[in-house]
Amino acid sequence: MDKRDFAFGRLNYILLAVGMAVVVIGFLLMSGNGSTDTAYDPDIFSARRIKVAPVVCLLGFVSMIYAVVYRSKNDNTLVDENKEVEA
Repeated sequence: MDKRDFAFGRLNYILLAVGMAVVVIGFLLMSGNGSTDTAYDPDIFSARRIKVAPVVCLLGFVSMIYAVVYRSKNDNTLVDENKEVEA
């Protein structure tokens, strides 16, 4: 298969994977024990769960959007294949 058949380049996939990893880290930061009917756990209102983890997830989603719209500088997909390139 020719490289021109793919929608994304190698760097796009790497950036998507990094963004997805950041989102997973954000969700892991949000996880933890919750309160039950018999015991109250004040850790559910910690700064890590309420402030840090959502910001990490947001940064991950923004980086994934950037990875989708990123276009490399040496992308030649706009060149019409039917035209001959003059040397």
